[in-house]
Amino acid sequence: MSRIGKKPIEIPGGVTVDITGNSITVTGKLGTNSLQIIDGVKVEIDNNSVCVKPAVEEKQNIAYQGLYRSLIFNMVYGVSTGFEKDLEIIGVGYRATQQGANIQFQLGYSHTILFEAPEGITLQVVDPTKIKITGIDKQKVGQVSANIRKLRPPEPYKGKGIRYKDEIVRKKAGKTGK
Repeated sequence: MSRIGKKPIEIPGGVTVDITGNSITVTGKLGTNSLQIIDGVKVEIDNNSVCVKPAVEEKQNIAYQGLYRSLIFNMVYGVSTGFEKDLEIIGVGYRATQQGANIQFQLGYSHTILFEAPEGITLQVVDPTKIKITGIDKQKVGQVSANIRKLRPPEPYKGKGIRYKDEIVRKKAGKTGK
């Protein structure tokens, strides 16, 4: 049984949830998010909360119940509070500059890299070595931060590169001299 799927999702003030057919739309102060629901899951609104139930008690539908409950919870949280990821740039000469909605990176390559912000994502350079990524879609925020990190992942000898704020990079021992 899905323990997460059984929990109802409380709808905070200022957030509206609309269910039409197999589509659910969540609207809040930060924006609107929508999701298509498969046939094995039923979504109902009861007393200012959203309940997700399997249509038929089958193993796969119970698994989908927990999945869709988490997706709907993330949508409600995203339009009311929003998601954010913080990145740090470590390395001599490595820095980022704001170019409108985009970010330009200098990461030790012979050229600069211009990273364009996708729709629905806000990129902000807090310091030349700190970046904040915000948005209402948890998956999109995580994917954009992973794409930025992929530009120069942290290397294991000196730890230079782009990393998440609380990421721990295990360093290797270098060569020993004679």
